[in-house]
Amino acid sequence: MIVSIRKVASAAMMAGALFAASCSKPSGEAPAPRTEFNIGWSIYAGWMPWPYAQQAGIVKKWADKYGLKINIVQVNDYVESVNQYTAGKLDGVTVANMDALTIPAAGGKDTSAIIVGDYSNGNDGVLLKGSDDLKAIKGRSINLVELSVSHYLLARALNSVGMSLTDVKTVNTADADIVGAFASPDVTAAVAWNPQLSAMKDLPGAHEVFSSADIPGEILDLLVVDTETLKANPNLGKALAGIWYETTALMQQQDAKGKEARAAMAKLAGATPEAFDGQLSTTYLYADPAKAVAATDDPALITTMTRVRDFSFSKGLFGAAKSADAVGMSFPGGKTLGDTQNVTLRFDDSFMKMAADGKL
Repeated sequence: MIVSIRKVASAAMMAGALFAASCSKPSGEAPAPRTEFNIGWSIYAGWMPWPYAQQAGIVKKWADKYGLKINIVQVNDYVESVNQYTAGKLDGVTVANMDALTIPAAGGKDTSAIIVGDYSNGNDGVLLKGSDDLKAIKGRSINLVELSVSHYLLARALNSVGMSLTDVKTVNTADADIVGAFASPDVTAAVAWNPQLSAMKDLPGAHEVFSSADIPGEILDLLVVDTETLKANPNLGKALAGIWYETTALMQQQDAKGKEARAAMAKLAGATPEAFDGQLSTTYLYADPAKAVAATDDPALITTMTRVRDFSFSKGLFGAAKSADAVGMSFPGGKTLGDTQNVTLRFDDSFMKMAADGKL
């Protein structure tokens, strides 16, 4: 079974934010160039290229090209990996777009998203018992991991049929418990992600009435790097892009080499090859850098991040901030969202462009 991601708790977020503030560098102190870096990851189908690349020697190949040493570090708990990055213990980390905003960026850590790796294309879903009509959700209690992408997906689902979160009641349920909860006759609605979602869809009377495939490109999975570290060490960005695109190109192959690579990733994730391929089928992987650049440059990304930040602010995930504009974000082409004097999340397409242009 592939361990689930995006397990978000407000306490962990706030701890990360406070930790970032306490560990921030003095104003004006630029980091010195370095040669060794630590990049954190946690288990998720779209992030398995990173540990596989390390195992297969692809990390070393690209690191050697730029005279670097890159350590790909597994962190068993997803939120802990993001908190470690926020605290400065990691130079970069794999993270969902919502969590990049609400943990490091909201905590004041200047962060650059340099690889848009994939989006959930059915890995997250809303389930009902006894009806295949989303409108039947009105008035029900919904079991989900509160303040996570499941909560965001529910808000988007309700909005699609003219409802809001005030039309339902949410019941905070740990991802480890949600399959058992939904199996109970008393629970008639839930939101979950894979692999739990697949198990829940197989339960008698279950109907998937909305999924992340209905909002393509909104639940994004990224590789982010500390902005100041990246500025002082641009070759790190080049090496990471080279690693990612060589590895994802390999795993897309339908020959023996591609099958072998996917099977190795499945093993690293604790899954069977069949289960891993199932996860990939509901994950839109940006293996082509040109497509990743197009997605990052698309105005739709600003619309998505506006929705994400407005939801996050409404749920108190920006701490004491008085406005959703408190956390600034920048996008390719000089476009910004929120406070231009406090930009702490940057979508940087430059390294993806280098890959697309063959200039790494």
